[in-house]
Amino acid sequence: MPSRFSLQRRVQFYETDSAGIVHFSWFFRYVEEAEHALWRKAGLSIAPRESAVGFPRVSASFDFRSPLYFEDQFEVEIRVAAITAKTIRYSATVTRDQTEIAVGHLTITCVRKGPDGRLKAVEIPLEIADCFQVAE
Repeated sequence: MPSRFSLQRRVQFYETDSAGIVHFSWFFRYVEEAEHALWRKAGLSIAPRESAVGFPRVSASFDFRSPLYFEDQFEVEIRVAAITAKTIRYSATVTRDQTEIAVGHLTITCVRKGPDGRLKAVEIPLEIADCFQVAE
């Protein structure tokens, strides 16, 4: 049961703004990329085509400490911070060498689409919940 995953990446030019710094919106994409890798490590996909449930993001935040620039190599570590019956909360840290670049959190909720098309929070299926554990 994985509780964390580290993703190695390099900043691409299109991820930077006119000041040559990674645009803040990319940090959310980096965490999502790491999240999907964590799910694959658990033998799952977060969005299989045949699934009756989905996992929209209900909360996301970042605190920025230092900039990333084009061609910087960096690491995104994602950790399962909490699991409830209906949600998974992650903590994420982006680092370059020993420098902390950003710290963030992401919460996803398990939902099912009703006959009227509205999403309703439901319990995470055991075959998914049992594949993760809270990081120590």
